[in-house]
Amino acid sequence: MTLHGNLLGPDPTLLPVDPAAAELDGGADPAKVAADHPTSAIAWAQLAENALDAGETITGYAYARTGYHRSLDMLRRNGWKGFGPVPWSHEPNRGFLRALAALHRAAVAIGESDEAERTATFLTESDPAAPAALGLG
Repeated sequence: MTLHGNLLGPDPTLLPVDPAAAELDGGADPAKVAADHPTSAIAWAQLAENALDAGETITGYAYARTGYHRSLDMLRRNGWKGFGPVPWSHEPNRGFLRALAALHRAAVAIGESDEAERTATFLTESDPAAPAALGLG
């Protein structure tokens, strides 16, 4: 059974381990990690979260959008067809989900209501548990 309970739905997308995650876990500077691994969603997500937490909304938005688009590329390379579950429980998926959540936070902060609604829906459709896990629900 898939995450959504639809036996005919797509299998969950499970991204490969992002090598940048270990560097970030080891305390490396997210800006250096993003420069060394520009395709890393988790590095861009961390930069976005840091900027948003510091009140740098536009910078956070830009980082989040970069992480989001890098994530879409990675998802597609791993069989995602534009829909279907991307479970939070699979650790390598968290870079994408964190970037998407950061994009949502930034959209809310700048009053971009269409983007805020779209990102909230996308996050919930990816994994209904993700918003709560990310402090959004």
